Order: sequence, then C-alpha cells, then structure tokens
Amino acid sequence: MAELHVIGQILGAVGFPSQNLFCKWGVVAGRSWELLEGLDSGQTQLDLAEDGEPVVWAHPLDLHYACRGLAGWPKLYFQVWSQDVHGRNDICGYGFCHVPTAPGMYELDCPTWIPEGSVGERIAAFFLGGAPRLKYEEVVVSPGDRFRLNTVAGGVVQLQLGVITKDFARNHVQLG
Repeated sequence: MAELHVIGQILGAVGFPSQNLFCKWGVVAGRSWELLEGLDSGQTQLDLAEDGEPVVWAHPLDLHYACRGLAGWPKLYFQVWSQDVHGRNDICGYGFCHVPTAPGMYELDCPTWIPEGSVGERIAAFFLGGAPRLKYEEVVVSPGDRFRLNTVAGGVVQLQLGVITKDFARNHVQLG
C-alpha cells in the first residue's frame, strides 16, 4: 500500500481578538486511509502573547497513513479557544486545511471563522461572553451545507508541514 507521512507543527495563531489562546485540532481522512502511527487529534497548551505578537504553540504533528485510494485525502481541522481571566473558555474560530498532496516542506495559513449568530446572540455574547457555536461541528470539514452559514472571520492558524510519500509510484499513483 502507498504511505503518507506528515511531520510538522502547529506554529501558532495571529489576528484573533484575544491573545490568550489554545487550539483543539484533529485530522479527518476517508475510509481508504488507515492511521498507522501518531495521534489524529489533540490540544495545544494555552499561550498568552503580548499585544501585537503571535500566539506561539509549537505543537508537534506526526502522522503516518497507509492508503488504498486517494479519495478522502487527509484534512486538518482546528478550533481556536480563548480563556478569560476567570478561566472561562470561549470559541474564537473554526477552520480546516487540506494536507498538501505533493511531497515537500510547506508553511500554511489556515483562516478561521465563527458563526455570526442572531442579533440577540451577539448582544448576549458582548455582555455575557459565549460566542455562538456550531451545533454540528462536522460541518467544518464537510462540503455539504457550510455555504449556508453566516460567519465572521476569525484569525489565522499557522502551520509548518513536511509531507513524505512512499510507494505511490509503485502503486501507480501520480501526485503533484
């Protein structure tokens, strides 16, 4: 079987209203993909960055997949959360990006967004906290009904990924 190695890190984030952030992340792959080694989800530590400075997570990623077909190529998804002075966590952004298909080193920026919510939800969030959240989080990585959502741009999650392919040519798979 063909194999894919993804090695890198979630560098951090920029452009969020809060500077006290952490990130929950995961990988989604199709049925023809099998995770041989590594973790397909996790959470970074909390980082409090100075104003104007990027949040730094430097969270490692190390994934090793075997595949029987290219359908369902792996995607990384993110939930960026802020923490206030009272220890309350609130969502700041959802986002996803595809793992690059060609071997090499990549610096990726993953834009994030949050649901806009109704006028009442926005007023409540302003005074009480608690930004609107997705009821079904799988909409972040599925192409289905995401276009119907009213969203507001969040910040950007920054990644550094190395992609290594093995035995794709032997299995007659052309990439790039």
